[in-house]
Amino acid sequence: MWLHRLVVPSGRTAPARDNSDPVTSSSRLRFVFFLAGEARPEPKTVTYTALSPSAMDASLMGAPSAAAGDNPTSGEHRMGTTIVGVCYDGGVVLAADSRTSTGMYVANRASDKITQLTDNVYICRSGSAADTQVISDYVRYFLHQHTIQLGQPATVKVAANLIRLLAYQNKNMLQAGMIVGGWDKYEGGQIFSVPLGGTILRQPFAIGGSGSSYLYGLLDHEWKEGMSQEEAEKFVVKVVSLAIARDGASGGVVRTVTINADGVSRKFHPGDKLQLWHEELEPQNSLLDILAAGNPDPMVQ
Repeated sequence: MWLHRLVVPSGRTAPARDNSDPVTSSSRLRFVFFLAGEARPEPKTVTYTALSPSAMDASLMGAPSAAAGDNPTSGEHRMGTTIVGVCYDGGVVLAADSRTSTGMYVANRASDKITQLTDNVYICRSGSAADTQVISDYVRYFLHQHTIQLGQPATVKVAANLIRLLAYQNKNMLQAGMIVGGWDKYEGGQIFSVPLGGTILRQPFAIGGSGSSYLYGLLDHEWKEGMSQEEAEKFVVKVVSLAIARDGASGGVVRTVTINADGVSRKFHPGDKLQLWHEELEPQNSLLDILAAGNPDPMVQ
């Protein structure tokens, strides 16, 4: 039998999963395995990892990669993620794709990468699923205690800084890139980016994951301040659909979460309803169409 423990920063007591063996605090976030009469198995890690374009091209062409090995279904579970957070006039919208893969095999095409921390704060997760899930669990636990002590909901800044604290103090052991978004009565809608290494940045919009490399130009060109809720929701779906079209490791459906003073609303956008891009569109006025029309000079219409 194996008991799994994640020990959190000093000054806090970890919520024990086995009440007979409570775990006290430590200055480092670490995994502790307890042996009970058998050899320790190799740990399995589910990850949402951004692959480089060259590694992704090699995988798509059928070449073996470090992640997949010779067997296309071997190696870690990986998520070539696309996550997005955008502020609009009155709140924030978070969005993510849903593809999880093991090597070149899609293990889960409808995973949910947007996790609730409090009633008014959510987090988009990329990197190691195990790492980001356990960070989310502990921060949710701490925020619940914080809310009880204060008698009011925790602010977005408090939630983001708890995420940053765990990510930064354990940056050598974690693979976690996250976007924290939410609304509070003090500063309204806020987006915080916590990339690998535990830096924290407040931004009007943030993107992450392997699909983000295809999105910078689009966001620089089309994002604008003061968008309405409807404009922001359509915008994030458009952004993620472009990443799905261009990034082979992003795919599935698009999930969105809108957070404002009125509460939280979730929406689901099926993959077959997403906008088509570039080579996905049917050709129009192509050379073949001109030749089929019988034009003797294909270069003159």
